[in-house]
Amino acid sequence: MNEKFLELPKEKQLKIINAGMEYFGKYGYKSASTDDIAARAEISKGLLFYYFHNKKSFYLYLYDYCAELMLDYINSSRIQEITDFFDIMDCGAALKMRMIVDYPYLMSFVMKAYYSQKEAVTEDINHMIEETISTTFDIYFKNTDWSKFRDEIDPQQIYQMLLWMIDGYMLDKQRTQ
Repeated sequence: MNEKFLELPKEKQLKIINAGMEYFGKYGYKSASTDDIAARAEISKGLLFYYFHNKKSFYLYLYDYCAELMLDYINSSRIQEITDFFDIMDCGAALKMRMIVDYPYLMSFVMKAYYSQKEAVTEDINHMIEETISTTFDIYFKNTDWSKFRDEIDPQQIYQMLLWMIDGYMLDKQRTQ
């Protein structure tokens, strides 16, 4: 990414970011048109590539932006003060809802990225996802009181099952849109 992008007014940056999330979220990496993204962002395609060099660089920037945004939402919440596992999950769901309101295309973009296969970005995205998932449990549940769980229950497995259920729900919602 060209540092000139970060020198743009925040409003202009968000217009470009949201346009990218919208089109990549609707069409996936391969089918999203950079012409359409640039038009939606009200910039030229040449300027888009001036800021991001190529489509892949822009896509990976957007994914990284979303991951950082999610961490910012988590860090700005009281989630690390909560000790009950299910209260943490509830707080996390409320944070996701707030993000969806603030960034309407974020979830569709992240879900398309998560389920992308055999695309130029798949390997990079999978690596970023693995890194994020391996750290989120420790961040979310740092102060959790595990005494409410029986000894033979692994809370990390419960968390993983809940993530799979949420993923399944989100994937089903994407199919019906």
